[in-house]
Amino acid sequence: MLSVVNSGHMPPCPSPFNMAAHVLQHADTQPEKVAVSVVDDVRAMTMTYGALQQAVLGTGGGFLAAGCTPGDTVLLRLGNTIDFPIAYLGALAVGLVPVPTSAALTETEVAQILRELSPRLILRDPDVASAPGAPEIGLATLQALRDHPPADWHMDDPERLGYIVYTSGTSGQPRAVAHAHRAIWARQMMHDGWYGLTSEDVLMHAGAFNWTYTLGTGLMDPWTVGATAMIPRAGTDPANLGGLMARHGATIFAAAPGVYRQMLERSRLPPLPALRHGLSAGEKLPQTTRDAWHKATGTDIFEAYGMSECSTFISSCPDSPAAPGALGQAQPGRHVAILGDDGPTPPGTPGTIAVHRSDPGLMLEYLHAPEDTAARFQDDWFLTGDVGSMDADGHITYLGRNDDMMNAGGYRVSPIEVEAALADAPGLTGVGATQIEVKPGVFIIAAFYTSPTPLDEDSLRAYVGEKLARYKHPRAYVHVPMLPTGANGKLVRRRLPLFWPKDTKVPNA
Repeated sequence: MLSVVNSGHMPPCPSPFNMAAHVLQHADTQPEKVAVSVVDDVRAMTMTYGALQQAVLGTGGGFLAAGCTPGDTVLLRLGNTIDFPIAYLGALAVGLVPVPTSAALTETEVAQILRELSPRLILRDPDVASAPGAPEIGLATLQALRDHPPADWHMDDPERLGYIVYTSGTSGQPRAVAHAHRAIWARQMMHDGWYGLTSEDVLMHAGAFNWTYTLGTGLMDPWTVGATAMIPRAGTDPANLGGLMARHGATIFAAAPGVYRQMLERSRLPPLPALRHGLSAGEKLPQTTRDAWHKATGTDIFEAYGMSECSTFISSCPDSPAAPGALGQAQPGRHVAILGDDGPTPPGTPGTIAVHRSDPGLMLEYLHAPEDTAARFQDDWFLTGDVGSMDADGHITYLGRNDDMMNAGGYRVSPIEVEAALADAPGLTGVGATQIEVKPGVFIIAAFYTSPTPLDEDSLRAYVGEKLARYKHPRAYVHVPMLPTGANGKLVRRRLPLFWPKDTKVPNA
C-alpha cells in the first residue's frame, strides 16, 4: 500500500464556458434573493442576485466600451468594498483577465507587477497605492459602469486564461499564477468535501472583499450554489463578529485561524443557534483554538489545505471529520499523493504533498516562467512544497514546509523578499528572516540582523514600509552578533530561532 488516493471522478468542465456565468447561474431563476449582505452593528447593505448580475454585466460592457478586448489584462487596485468582486466578475464575464491584488501592496510592489503584466487597465480606488503604467478607471467611474448596457457572456474554451493571482515565491520574487476559467468548476469538489454548502446557507466570511480567500470561499462559492454571502463591513473588530453572526443568522462561518483566536480572546460569544459549523484555511489551525471554539459555540471547525496554485484540495467536512491531528482527506474527485524520492511513500511515511496534474483546479502555469513551472512537477504530480504523511485510511497530517516560506495571517511570504527589502538599510550589515512561534499556534515574522550596534527599530520599520506590503513586515527585529551560515557561507534560516530572546514581548501577538 502507498500514500496515494484517487477519490472518484470529477465530470469534465462544459465547453464553451465562462467562469462568471457559472458563478451567477442562479441569477435568472432567483433574481430577488439576497446574494450578498454587508453587515455592521447598525444595518445591512444587501444586493440581490438580479442586481448583482446587472452590475457585473454592465461593468463588463463598460470595459468593452473603454476599448478592452477579450484576453486583455485588468489590474485591480481596489479596497475592501463590494466594488472588488463586481469588477473581478465583470472582467471575467467579457473575457478579460482580472488580476486581484492586495490593497496593502506598496507602489514599489505594484510597479513590479505592472512591468511584468503590462495591463490594459488599472481599476483604482484613490485610497489604494498604485503606480503609473496603464490607463486607470477610478472608483466613481467604475461604480457608474454598473448601469451600463449589459454585455453578453463571453463563452469560449474553459482552458483559456481566466485570472491571475500573485503568490510569494521561494526565489523572493512574487510569482504570477495563471488560472483557467475551469478553475471555478473544480471548486465544486469543495462544496461537499469541505463546506457542506447548500443554497439555504448564509455563509459569513470574516475577511476583506479583496482577499482571495474571501473572494473564493466567501463569495464565489456561495453564489455558485445560490446561497447568501455575508461580509462584515470594513474595519469590524473581531470582538464584534459573534454578535453579527447571531443578529444576521449566519449558518456557516469562515475565517483564518488568527481571527478565531481573537474572537475567543476578546469577547464572550453569544448563543449562535443558526450556526452549523466553522471553516478555517490559510494556515494551520491549532488544536487549542479548535477546542476552545467548540466549548464556546458547540460547533466544529473544519479545516482545509490548499494554495494559490490549486486552491484547497485536502479538508475535513461535516460528513467526514478529520482524524485527531490530521488536516483531513482528499476531497471527493481529487487525486492526491505523498511523494518521496521514488514516488508515493508507504502509509505514515513523510513526503511532499502533491496533487495530480489532471486536477481541474490546478494552475495553467507561472506566467512567463516555464522553468519555475516545470520545476514544480514530478512526472504527473504537482509538488506543493509542503511535507505531510498519509495514514492507511487516507487522512493527511501536515508536517511543515520543505523550504523556508513563512505564513503571515494566511498569506505566504518569502523570507528572501523580506531580506531583500532590508538588505540596504543604513547601518545594517546582514539580515535573515524567519517565522517565530511566540505562543502556541501564533507565529510572527522576525528579522535577525547584524550591525556594529543595535539599530533603531522605528527606522527599520519605516524603511521596510516603503518597499513591502504591511502583512510582510517583520513584527520583531533582533540584533545578533552573527548570522548562522553553513560550510558554503550561505544563511541557514532554520537556525535563526536559536537567537530569539525568550523574554521578547510582541504587542498584539
